[in-house]
Amino acid sequence: MKAIVMTGIGGPEVLVAREVPAPQPGTGELVIRAEAIPVLFPETMLRSGQFPMPVQTPLVFGFQAAGVVVEVGPGVDVELIGQRVAVETMGFGAYAELVCAPAGSAVRIPDGVSAVEAASVLMSGSVALPLLETAALTGTETVLIEAAATGIGSALTQLAKEYGAARIIATAGGPEKAARARKLGADEVLDHNNPQWPTQLREVLGDATVDVVFDSIGGATAVEVLAAMTPLRGRMLSYGWLSGAPAQVGVADLLTSGLTLIGCAGPAWLARVADARTATLERAAAGNLDALVDAILPLSEASRAHRLVDDRSPIGKIILRPESIEA
Repeated sequence: MKAIVMTGIGGPEVLVAREVPAPQPGTGELVIRAEAIPVLFPETMLRSGQFPMPVQTPLVFGFQAAGVVVEVGPGVDVELIGQRVAVETMGFGAYAELVCAPAGSAVRIPDGVSAVEAASVLMSGSVALPLLETAALTGTETVLIEAAATGIGSALTQLAKEYGAARIIATAGGPEKAARARKLGADEVLDHNNPQWPTQLREVLGDATVDVVFDSIGGATAVEVLAAMTPLRGRMLSYGWLSGAPAQVGVADLLTSGLTLIGCAGPAWLARVADARTATLERAAAGNLDALVDAILPLSEASRAHRLVDDRSPIGKIILRPESIEA
């Protein structure tokens, strides 16, 4: 079968199209014929070496895929064969025509939702929902959503007012993404490409403060944002590091204003994300979580897709489609 092999750690050029043996499902596993494969930001960090790879290269790359079950291993219900599902691998194996994954990761794709739509919303929505539940918004609070036009930020922006945000201040990279954030529900948008955006945040707020920060940028700006947060009840949910480093916030930074930093990571957090996948696809089917797709590219152009994500140019998800699948 055709697949994308990660030949080593490095730039997008390490993703190479090759013929590889078709996977065989083991106990508790299934195989899908992939129809849509999302290119995810964490994948670019693994590829570049910012995150450690769980296994050695070379390997077939990729986290998630959506398609049709064609084979099951021992211990898996044969009734799954022919079902449309989205699956999650252990961090490798998804950039391929045939994808082997744990059967427990399979989520049925509802009627009316295409494989492309399922692949587009699955990660963003399944992270956004537990973030919003953890935030416990009251209906009167102001929230800051970083990188609100794409990925998890776009799902947060679509859903935050439903979950109790009274005012959404967003950040986005450039005018086009700022317009997208406003369309998704942001009341005000700051350009986070401007290093002075935390100062601009305080200017936009005036005498008001931010009650909840959904921090996906991390780095040094996280400390600057603390100055704009509500004393004693302000809470920052840290779940990403688009800056290249996690939030550089220390205990003393929080104690002086009685603020809370909630780290949204680790096995227990990932279990909550997994539990939210079905609800995410149900929301997509109901029409209250849009699949924001920037481009659909042939699987063989995975390196090009990673280059686009590295450049931060897409304003939606990039989906890879195996050439054997008709458009």
